[in-house]
Amino acid sequence: MKFRMFACLALAMTAAVAYAQNVTTDSDPSAPFATYKTYAWTEGTPSPNPLGEQRIHAAVDAQLAGKGLTRVDSAPNLYVATHVLTHEQKEVVANGFGPWWGGGFTANVETYVQGTLIVDLYDASTRKMVWRGVATGTASDKPSKNTSKIDKALAKMFQRYPSSVTSDRR
Repeated sequence: MKFRMFACLALAMTAAVAYAQNVTTDSDPSAPFATYKTYAWTEGTPSPNPLGEQRIHAAVDAQLAGKGLTRVDSAPNLYVATHVLTHEQKEVVANGFGPWWGGGFTANVETYVQGTLIVDLYDASTRKMVWRGVATGTASDKPSKNTSKIDKALAKMFQRYPSSVTSDRR
């Protein structure tokens, strides 16, 4: 009996981990982040939903503005590109065990959409990537939930944006 409860708990925890949002960042330690004051958008891999793409751009604009960067039409210090990738993922979800007299294990295969949002920043003068943020999580059927997830992911990403050369060396 204890083994069955442990097995159900282990499967439930595995499912929770699969649905958790994951955010990572990487940056070029030699990039002069303190000198970056302006940015412009460049082509990336757009979201399959044009409204979702607009929301992503607006959210990235807000994060960059919060870091003191200004969007310009020409001669930027940085170029920004976003990439949105989605794919269906299947997962076995345990429903528990059958009646005590049968002892059978029951499970279903559920399909969900796994989404990845990548934000790349390129130094405009060298054309080299200087920063990348990657967020992976499950997508919802509801645009408002996706917007909330994107906002949270971008906030986590940009918490790790090096605001100056000295803070990048810590």
